[in-house]
Amino acid sequence: MQNPQTLPQYFLQQVEKYGRDKIALRQKEFGIWQEYSWQDSYENVRDFALGLIALGVQRGDKVSTVGDNDRQYLWGYLALQAVGAAQVGIYTDAIPDEVAYVVGHSDSTFVMAKDQEQCDKMLEIREKVPNVKRVIYWDEKGLWSYDEPWLISFEEVQAMGRELAEKEPDRFDTEARLGKEEDLAVLCYTSGTTGLPKGAMLSHGNLVQNAAMFQEADPRADTDNHISLLPLGWIGEHALGIAPHVYTGIIINFPEEPETVRENVREIAPENILYNSRLWESLVGMVQVKINDTTWLNRKLYEWFLPVGYKMADKKFSQEAEGLGLRLAYALGDLTVFGPLRNQMGMTNIRTAYTSGAALSPDVIRFFHALGVNLKQVYGSTEVTGGLTLHRDGDIKFASVGKPAPGADVKIAESGEILMTGPSIFQGYYKNDAATAEALTVDEDGRRWFHTGDAGYVDDDGHLIYLDRVKDMITLANGEKFSPQFVEGRLKFSPYIRDVMAVGDETRPFATALVVMDFGNVANWAERRGLGFTTFIDLSQKDEVYELVRAAVSDVNESLPEKGRVRRFVLMHKEFDADEAEMTRSRKLRRNVLYDKYDEIIEAMYGDSDLVNVKATVRYQDGREATIETSVKIASLG
Repeated sequence: MQNPQTLPQYFLQQVEKYGRDKIALRQKEFGIWQEYSWQDSYENVRDFALGLIALGVQRGDKVSTVGDNDRQYLWGYLALQAVGAAQVGIYTDAIPDEVAYVVGHSDSTFVMAKDQEQCDKMLEIREKVPNVKRVIYWDEKGLWSYDEPWLISFEEVQAMGRELAEKEPDRFDTEARLGKEEDLAVLCYTSGTTGLPKGAMLSHGNLVQNAAMFQEADPRADTDNHISLLPLGWIGEHALGIAPHVYTGIIINFPEEPETVRENVREIAPENILYNSRLWESLVGMVQVKINDTTWLNRKLYEWFLPVGYKMADKKFSQEAEGLGLRLAYALGDLTVFGPLRNQMGMTNIRTAYTSGAALSPDVIRFFHALGVNLKQVYGSTEVTGGLTLHRDGDIKFASVGKPAPGADVKIAESGEILMTGPSIFQGYYKNDAATAEALTVDEDGRRWFHTGDAGYVDDDGHLIYLDRVKDMITLANGEKFSPQFVEGRLKFSPYIRDVMAVGDETRPFATALVVMDFGNVANWAERRGLGFTTFIDLSQKDEVYELVRAAVSDVNESLPEKGRVRRFVLMHKEFDADEAEMTRSRKLRRNVLYDKYDEIIEAMYGDSDLVNVKATVRYQDGREATIETSVKIASLG
C-alpha cells in the first residue's frame, strides 16, 4: 500500500508483503503454540471489521475493550480502527464503577468484553451506559446459559462480516483506505492519581511517528519476537507492541494465561521485551530468592561473580575499556551464573529490554546489566504516546532516563518541570478543554510542548535526569530536599519489600515510610527459618521481619543525605490495593488517599509511641473475612 497513514493501512502493507509466507502472531492454547500468518490475521480482521459495520459501527465511534491480551483483542483493535472507530482500553481488573466511568465518559457505542467476568460487569452497569448498543465477547465459557440479546459473540460478528463481504467484496479495503493520520486511533485514559482519569486522544499519526522514532533509535527486525503481556489500558503496549507490529512486522506472541507469563516468555525467548518497573522489581526479587534457596555452591558462585558483573556494567556505563582479566572473569561468570539466570527469565536471546511507567531504581538497572541484560529506561507518559526519551546502546546512564528520541526535544521550565515536544504529542484530553490548555503550550515556532508535571534536569551529556513529580518534591522542616519516589525506588530493590510510601513535608523534621512487605518472599524466608505465622498481619508484625526490613532501610539511608534519611517506618498490616483506590490500575500510589486513610499511623510515626492501633480486614485461607483491631509496630533507626 502506497504512503500508509494509519495503523490498519500499515497492517495492510505487511499483509501484502508477507501473505501466508510469514508468521504474524502466536498464541499458546491448551499447551500448544498456535501460529497465524499475516493472511490469517487479515481474514480475521476483515471479517470482524465488516461485522462491526453490519452491527452499526460508524466512523468516529468509540469502542471500549476489556480483556486479557490475545489474538481476538488484536484483531478487534485493528478492525474497529479500519472502519474509522477509536479504541478505548480498560484494565482487566477494573471494578464495575471504573468500567462504567470509562465507557460512559468516552461515549463508547460498543464494548468488546472477553469473557463471563467482563460481561457480568457490563450487565451490572448496563443502566449507567445507555449509549452501548452491543457487548461482544470472544471467550464463551460460562456464557452458554445466558439469554441476553445485548451480548453477541466474536464469531457471530465475523459471520455477519463474511455475509457483507460476499455482497461487497471490496468494502473492507475501501474503508481502511479512508483513514487519515489525524484520525483518532486510541482514547487512552490516564492513571488518575489525583482525580478521575482523563482520556488522552492519540491519533494514528501519533502512534506511527512514535514507532518510527523508536525504530530509528533502536531498530527491530521483522523476525523479532514481542511478548504482549502489559495491559492495553496502559499506553506502553500500544506504543511498543501493536504499533511496531504493523510498522515493522515484528511477531507478537500472546501468553496462554496471565499465570503462565514467565513460562511462556522463557519458551519464546524474545529478542525484545517491555516490562513495567513493577515487573522488573519483581524479577530482582525472584532472582534473589532463588539464589537464597539454591545449593551452597550456586550461592557462592553468585556471590563471587555478581561483583564481577557490576564491574563490567560500570565499565560500560562509564565507556571505559574492560581489560582482559575482567572480560575473562565475566565470561566464566556468564557460563556459570549469568547465562543460566537469563535462561530462567526467558532472556537468552534478549537484545533490548525496556522499562517504562514509573521510574526504575538505578539499583535495578545496574543489577540487570550485571547479569548481561541490556535494560534501557524509556521515559514519557500517555500524553506523549508512551515515551520520548530512551537510552541508546553504548550510552546508558543508570541514573538517567536517556536522551530525546529522534525528532523529539526536552526542556526544563524555570519551575524545574520537564517539558517535552515531538510528533507523538497527544491531541488533547477528551471533553476537557481546561485540562488540555493547562497541559499544552505552543511556542513561537509553533511547537506544542507537553507539561509533564515531573521535576528533573538535563545533564552535560544531554541525558534527562528524572527526580520526582513536581508536586511530590519536598523540603523537610530541617531544610533538606527530599524525593519520595527516589527513596521508594531504592527500597523496593529489596526482595522483601513490595510497596513503599515515603512520607515527609515542610512541617516534618525527618522522613518516615509506610512499608508493605512482599508476602510471598517474606513467607518463604520465614518458613525456611521455622518462623510460624498465620496471616499477613501476623507475619508483618514479627520482630524478625522488622529486622529484615530495617536492614534494607539502613542500606538505603547510607546513600541519602543525613538530614534526608528515613528515621522511622511501619510494616503495614495490609497491601496497598487498587480496588480500595489506594493505587491506580498501573500501580502508581494515590498519595492523597493514602495520606488520608493512614493519617493516624503517619502521625504516630512522628510521636513518641512505638505502637499504633489500627482496624484491619483479615482474609483467611477458606475465604472468610473478619475485621479485627490490631497494633502495628513503629520501628526507629538511629
